[in-house]
Amino acid sequence: MFKRILAAGLLFGMAATAPPAHASNCALRDQVVDRLQSKYSETLTAGGLQGTQNIQTMVEVWASEKTGTFTVILTNPQGISCVVATGTDFFKREAPIVPDGVKS
Repeated sequence: MFKRILAAGLLFGMAATAPPAHASNCALRDQVVDRLQSKYSETLTAGGLQGTQNIQTMVEVWASEKTGTFTVILTNPQGISCVVATGTDFFKREAPIVPDGVKS
């Protein structure tokens, strides 16, 4: 009985102290960018600032026409980037030209 309680306690303790799942998707921006460029041949395709709860973060879309992959990263002001989405079959769409006075 004691062995079972001890084993259960150890398993619970290991599960409770495991790093969060999202931690494996985050690193310094330079490291994330280097990996996107070297492993996936991706380049910066689009980006912008996003304001949430008194801080601004940078959202970037990295993509490769060669491999068809894309990655969306979110970078905080401290320079930590987290991968928030990845995918395949990336394509670009040119913005249509809308004449003045015509609703889009």
